[in-house]
Amino acid sequence: MYTEYEISQYRSAELIRRAEHERLVRDVLRGRRAARREAAERTAETDSHIGRPRRYRFLRTA
Repeated sequence: MYTEYEISQYRSAELIRRAEHERLVRDVLRGRRAARREAAERTAETDSHIGRPRRYRFLRTA
């Protein structure tokens, strides 16, 4: 049978593993967001040379 100390050690190790996994997921998501931001900036730079606004200034009437 497990002693209280062994159960505590097991829970502690599990919490550490879970925290490390969450940090890894957060870092991956942060990297993806940064990549999307860079791609959007590059697209915005290339689109800015077209010479027309991205959206219509006034709504179209029915």
